[in-house]
Amino acid sequence: MKRFQHLLGPEGCGTQAHFSRRTLLGAGAGLAWLTPLSRLLAATSEEKSSAARPKSVIVLWMQGGPSQLETWDPHPGKMIGGDTKAIDTSVKGLKIADTMPHTAELMHEMSLLRCVTSKEGDHERATYNMQTGYRPDPTLIHPSIGAVLCHELSAQEVEIPRHVSIYPSIFPARGGFLGNKYDAFKMYDPTGPLPDLPKRVPEDRFEARLSDLDILESSFAQGRRRDLERKKTLHRETVDRATTMMTSDQIDAFNIDGVPNEIKKQFGDTPFGRGCLCATQLIETGVRCVQVTLNGWDTHANNHELQSARAGDLDAALSATIKHLKERDRLEDTIVLCGGEFGRTPKINPAAGRDHWPHGFSVALAGGGIRKGVVLGETDPEGEKITAETKHAVRVEDIHATIHHALGIDIDKDYQTPIGRPMPICEGSPISEIIADA
Repeated sequence: MKRFQHLLGPEGCGTQAHFSRRTLLGAGAGLAWLTPLSRLLAATSEEKSSAARPKSVIVLWMQGGPSQLETWDPHPGKMIGGDTKAIDTSVKGLKIADTMPHTAELMHEMSLLRCVTSKEGDHERATYNMQTGYRPDPTLIHPSIGAVLCHELSAQEVEIPRHVSIYPSIFPARGGFLGNKYDAFKMYDPTGPLPDLPKRVPEDRFEARLSDLDILESSFAQGRRRDLERKKTLHRETVDRATTMMTSDQIDAFNIDGVPNEIKKQFGDTPFGRGCLCATQLIETGVRCVQVTLNGWDTHANNHELQSARAGDLDAALSATIKHLKERDRLEDTIVLCGGEFGRTPKINPAAGRDHWPHGFSVALAGGGIRKGVVLGETDPEGEKITAETKHAVRVEDIHATIHHALGIDIDKDYQTPIGRPMPICEGSPISEIIADA
C-alpha cells in the first residue's frame, strides 16, 4: 500500500478527483450487465501494461571458471568429487553443493543447465565466446548480450548508461560492430558516489565551459560530413551524454548507502554482494543490462578451499538477488544469468587443483521467460562427458538464443557490420526445455 500512497492524494479515494476509468470498472463490477465488459477492459489494460514493461538482464559473471563440482553438479563419494558434499534443494531429486545452502532453497525459481559445452578453453577466448555467443574472429568484434539488448529494445527516458559493468573483468563487455556507445559503463564498489562526476569548479565557471563547447565544436567539425548528427561531432555527443548524467537524479541508483542494513546483509557483506544489490537498483531505474563480476575462480591449486569461498560469496548474493527482484515485482521481467567462461576438470591435479574444462559445465538462469525448477542434462559418473550428448548438450550460442527469445528479440534478424557484411544476431537455437512459452 505504501508504494501506491502517492496515488491517493489529499482527497482520498471515492472523490470526484479519483473517478477514473479504473474506478468506473470497479463500480461496474456490481452491475450484472457491466461485469463482462469490465473484466475484458481490465484484462486488456493489464496485458498492455505487462507488455509495455521493459526487459532486463543481470549477468553474474564468475571470472576464472567456476567448478561445476563445487557448485551446481557435485559428485560426492566419487574420486572426482573431492571434499564437496551435496544437499537437497527445493526441487525434488535435485542436489547441489553444500557450499550454496541459500540458493538450494530457491532452485524452484531457476533452470539449471548441467550440460553446457564449448570449444574454447582459454580465458580470453572463452570469455568472448560466453559474452557474445560467438567464437573470436580476427575480422570483427561481436556485441555482447548487453549491447544487443540495448540496441534492440527501445530506450526509456534514461539519463544514465543502459549497459553497466560492476567490477569489470579484464575482458569487458563490448558493443563490438554495433559501436562503442554500447560498451558497458564501468564502475566499482557502489558504497560511494561515482568518481569524476562532481563538478570541480563553481557553477558559473562550469556553465561557461559548456558555452565554450559551441566554439570548440566548429573546430572539431572541420572536414567532417555536414550532416553528421546535425553538424555535431561524436565529441559533442559524448560531452552531452556526460553532462546529462552529471546533473541527473538517476545517478543515485549507483549508490547503495541509503539501503537499509537488513537488506544489505541479505546480499552478503562482500564487494560482489554490494554489486548485486546495486544491479537491482539500476534495473529499476531503467538500465537494461548489468554485469557483476566475481573473480577468483581460477583454481589450478588448492581448488576446494578457494572454490568453496567463492561459492559462499555467490550463494548469498545470488539468492538475495532473486528474492529482491521477486519481492519488487521485477523477476518476471529480468533474466538472471549465472556462469563463467568454462568449468573445471573432473580430475584433481597434483596441486589439489582443477584445470580448465569446457567439455561439460553448468550455467543457471532465472526470471522472465525462463521455466522454473528445470534441470537439463547431466555429466556421467566420471564427469568426463555429457550424458546423452546428442540430445542434451547445450552450446554457448544456444544460451544466447534462449535469452534473446525470452526477451522478445528476433533471433533470425541479420545485422549489417560497418563494412556491409551480414551477420546473424545469433547462431544458436533456443533451448525449448527451459523456455516458458515453448
